[in-house]
Amino acid sequence: MDSKNSSHCERTETNPTILLQKSIILLLSRWYALQMAIENQWAGSDSLQKSQQLAADLFSLFSKSKALVSIEELENLLYECMLLTFNTEIEDGSIEQVAEQLFVIHEEYLLRQSS
Repeated sequence: MDSKNSSHCERTETNPTILLQKSIILLLSRWYALQMAIENQWAGSDSLQKSQQLAADLFSLFSKSKALVSIEELENLLYECMLLTFNTEIEDGSIEQVAEQLFVIHEEYLLRQSS
């Protein structure tokens, strides 16, 4: 890799907005309940697109918010999405875990934005 491409990659990795987007996508891709919903098309044939919309909605919420979004608000958002979009109730505690991880991701994003 030449120095021009190397510096571009370094800038990309330190860009708070890109890190936010990548972190949300990575977290959702590791959420077993959501991946099962996609794989089994619980939201219909466009389940993958609906999961991508969830990631986009979270990104928009976080990138526009100057204050931390509460864990409770994130839990409600995830619960409603899984229930209304994917027609499933998740009772394995993963919604709470994912909400906590999203809270940390948002907190780190706000810290990077202020530095």
